[in-house]
Amino acid sequence: MANRMTINYEKKPCYDIVFARDFSLLADELSAFETSERRVAVICDTNTERLFGEEVQTLLSGCCKKVILHAFPAGEAHKTLDTVKDIYKHLIEEKFDRKDLLVALGGGVVGDITGYAAATYLRGIDFVQIPTTLIAQSDSSIGGKTGVDFDGYKNMVGAFYMPKLVYMNVGALKELDDRQFYAGFAEVMKHGLIKDAAFYEWLLDHMYEIHDRDLEVCEEMVMRSCSVKKLVVEKDPTEKGDRALLNFGHTIGHAIEKAKNFEMLHGECIALGMVAAAYIAWKRENISMEEYYEVRDMFVPFNLPISIDDIDPEEILALTKSDKKMDGGQIKFVLLKKVGKAFVDRTVTDEEILLAVKEICFSEEDMKE
Repeated sequence: MANRMTINYEKKPCYDIVFARDFSLLADELSAFETSERRVAVICDTNTERLFGEEVQTLLSGCCKKVILHAFPAGEAHKTLDTVKDIYKHLIEEKFDRKDLLVALGGGVVGDITGYAAATYLRGIDFVQIPTTLIAQSDSSIGGKTGVDFDGYKNMVGAFYMPKLVYMNVGALKELDDRQFYAGFAEVMKHGLIKDAAFYEWLLDHMYEIHDRDLEVCEEMVMRSCSVKKLVVEKDPTEKGDRALLNFGHTIGHAIEKAKNFEMLHGECIALGMVAAAYIAWKRENISMEEYYEVRDMFVPFNLPISIDDIDPEEILALTKSDKKMDGGQIKFVLLKKVGKAFVDRTVTDEEILLAVKEICFSEEDMKE
């Protein structure tokens, strides 16, 4: 029996999250949507096609009218409207209509692209999320945010569109390389920092089991992370208020991603952004110096960066001005009041951002001195 969690939308049940350790329950879960008369398109990237494509396609072939697989090249560079266009073309050629179903099999890029294609193909077609990376399982597959990058700017084109189901095979985390796994952990840590101090402490207490990817611990970690996101997105499904808290570290993090031409992973950049945001909170005396250094240094044992030595602070500042989180010309910056409690601030100055970016620009050798 799998663990389940229900996400409510406008105070009504919207979709379930199913937590499992393999794909064995997937066909039964999809059968609830009367898939025997529906065509299903499994959308994945070339990485997840190699790891899970054949297994998932075979499993679903037994409960669906027809299953096709569409794979696109892996990587953030392909999170574009051109990739969505290729999906549309394949669906049209296969004569998919509104009663059919899309399945997003992969990480955050796959989920965002598939969700956006589902939201816009024939003005809306059902889709299911099967996240296979930590960043997708703990964060991006929950809440109905879909979209693509545009001219290198993160998630500038998109829609809020809810899946019918999120099926999490925590066992898939065993297939991630170390860098991808720890990059996903940045979003897990974020949830503890903004809303759940007890979860943050639990992560520290279970550091070794997390490193070993113990499935029981990983399942609890993902469930607790999803519980935080559930709390936030149910209160504010379309990001008009509290949901902005989920952007902790993202304003500067997204700017670093673009400045580095997406050579760094999303979670690595968000870790740097969180360190910078915690620095601003310290300088404003929201948190103590000791709290700042504890937050900063906690990323190190999880193989996440806390400094970077080849970016221009002025360029990072300029890039924050084109972030989609701008509101009336003001940046909605997320700051900590303390570990486990964050708030949205619209008064962060250019000087504060520059100082915070300069703080993370120190090399590791400088920080040890």
